[in-house]
Amino acid sequence: MARIEGIRIRNFRSLRDVTLGKVLSVQSPEPLTPMTAVIGKNGVGKSTLFDAFGFLADCLKSGVEDAFDARGRGGFDRVRSQGTAGPIELEVYYKEDGNARPITYELSIDKDSSGRPYVSKERLRQRRKGQKHGWPFSFLILNEGHGIAWKGEEAGHEINENTEQLDILELIQEIEHSDSEEESRETDVVELDDYRKLGIATLGSLKQHPRISAFRRFIEGWYLSYFSPDAARSLPLAGPQKHLNIHGDNLGNVVQFMEREHAKKFRTILERIAAKIPGVERIDTERSPDGRLLLRFNDKGFEDPFYSQQMSDGTLKVFAYLLLLEDPVPPPFLCVEEPENGLYHKLLESLATEFRDHASSQKSGSQVFVTTHQPYFVDALSPEEVWVLEKGQDGFSVVRRASDDLTVKNMVTEGLPLGSLWYSDYLDAR
Repeated sequence: MARIEGIRIRNFRSLRDVTLGKVLSVQSPEPLTPMTAVIGKNGVGKSTLFDAFGFLADCLKSGVEDAFDARGRGGFDRVRSQGTAGPIELEVYYKEDGNARPITYELSIDKDSSGRPYVSKERLRQRRKGQKHGWPFSFLILNEGHGIAWKGEEAGHEINENTEQLDILELIQEIEHSDSEEESRETDVVELDDYRKLGIATLGSLKQHPRISAFRRFIEGWYLSYFSPDAARSLPLAGPQKHLNIHGDNLGNVVQFMEREHAKKFRTILERIAAKIPGVERIDTERSPDGRLLLRFNDKGFEDPFYSQQMSDGTLKVFAYLLLLEDPVPPPFLCVEEPENGLYHKLLESLATEFRDHASSQKSGSQVFVTTHQPYFVDALSPEEVWVLEKGQDGFSVVRRASDDLTVKNMVTEGLPLGSLWYSDYLDAR
């Protein structure tokens, strides 16, 4: 399962320059853990950090211009950090699996002369087999829609960090006029007709670019939860669907799919989930006259069941999260903003444990990224899994790992819960 080892975000609202984990440009920190939680007070940038992942996914899906207008972002000028003139930049450092060589994806987005956002630079790089030191070789390099993509699993080119458009054009001319058949076979000269679209969106659909395709599939598989209990209570049209969507309004369709395709396993899943939701004795299904599948919750002490439309926000939310973790083909990256909303506080530690156990599975677990302001949730986590987001003196966000504070790390080792230390202000900057 692919994992993000680090991400760097620059000039994205309050995130003028923040790095979580290990990236190519900042190699010293340890990689992100399979389960990562970002904590902090209101207004420090947790929602902005969550939205940065959503923004990249939207850029891939619909292009950068539409991404800036989606989800109420308000356009390029509203997203770029106040007082800055440079491009918005994202750097993702990830591995396809635990033994794979890491791949770095770099994206720069700026405004053109008409004020419209466009992709100014895009790059993918990876070290060659056996290469342990030095800068990785680029296998995709695009400047303002022009560049080169190297085919296959190994080819690439060493390109200077400050390579400009003129240098890329010279390299293109060199390859186009090369007498080497091998070089011609290894490369594609790329000229995009719309530089508001990501190069990985186009090239990632081509079989001769497997590394670009793998990265595109990785981002397309991200699940960012915008779950709404009201949406989950809706009665969608009958028809099985494999995966829960971001709002949860196809919950009944996913239940229908799992009961049809994984009948025995699904009954076991319902029993397991029921045992983890306080007050729920049994969960089963009932088919409506028009073919839809209705969820029935049997509460302890009541003879008649309650349908999902009658259940509390918290019960539906926990059910949806646990069902998501039981997906036979889970997303590689699961991002949840403030899962504690609407939940009983004593349920949070067990929910955090469920997320962590799922993320720790080497074969079938998603990498889980959570933002939260609930100490009870943090109690289940280790200092290495928790990042503290704060406002710097200049008003922009700064982030640090809880394990960087040796006092906090030692107190957790002695048995003090991390969430309690946070509640007692031990995680605040001193």
